[in-house]
Amino acid sequence: MKGLKGKTALITGASSGIGQAIAIRLAEEGCNIAINYRKSLEGAEDTEDMAMQQACGQVESCGVQSLLVQGDVSNEEDIREVMKTVVDKFGGLDILINNAGIQTERASHEVPTDEFDRVIGVNLRGAYLCARETIKQFLMQQRGGVIINISSVHEVIPRPMYVSYSISKGGMGNLTKTLALEYADRGIRVNAIAPGATITPINEAWTEDPAKQAVVESHIPMGRAGTSEEMAAAVAFLASDEAAYITGQTLFIDGGLTLYADFREAWSA
Repeated sequence: MKGLKGKTALITGASSGIGQAIAIRLAEEGCNIAINYRKSLEGAEDTEDMAMQQACGQVESCGVQSLLVQGDVSNEEDIREVMKTVVDKFGGLDILINNAGIQTERASHEVPTDEFDRVIGVNLRGAYLCARETIKQFLMQQRGGVIINISSVHEVIPRPMYVSYSISKGGMGNLTKTLALEYADRGIRVNAIAPGATITPINEAWTEDPAKQAVVESHIPMGRAGTSEEMAAAVAFLASDEAAYITGQTLFIDGGLTLYADFREAWSA
């Protein structure tokens, strides 16, 4: 992809799943990568090892650098420290990938307030805090930059039993548009991807059970779940100069899930 080599990207929640795949793909494209994690240092180290192998192969130094940086995105002080660490290491920042996210399953009328606040705090408040600090850095650098939010098809599809998650992703859609509009004239692009059913550790409840996976995939027009690598490819495109005229958009990567598969056959006049 054009315009990625030599750039610096911060990927939140990059110790597994889609975040890990994004870090690996951006390193492969020649980006320096800051791998954020909250608890799983081992997972972050695995991400770094795989990313550097993809970027450099057996060459000891290929111009791509990496950094592991611990921090909880829902904690304001953590985010400021993460940003300082990244800028001190690389001399600036060009790309933020707001990937960190959590979910809990519970009937909406039974969700405890602290559990609700935790999901919103990581998924939406955390994304805003990271974007806010990144925009400050972009403006200080005076060379623009890119923010990509990792949303979900549940930005538009209601998800019973996951009310806090659905709310957080709906809010992320508007966060993307609002920031894109506010900072477009200063060279800052803000977009999002919205994955559909994707084979990642967070979805082990159905990816590890063939019967459950079959049920999930029956709702997808393309008949299969997506992969983390497919999500990472779209992120690389949106972060690159190939997408220089795209801002304020959410790209749904879902095998047609948001086309509502139940309507494939007409059932009304």
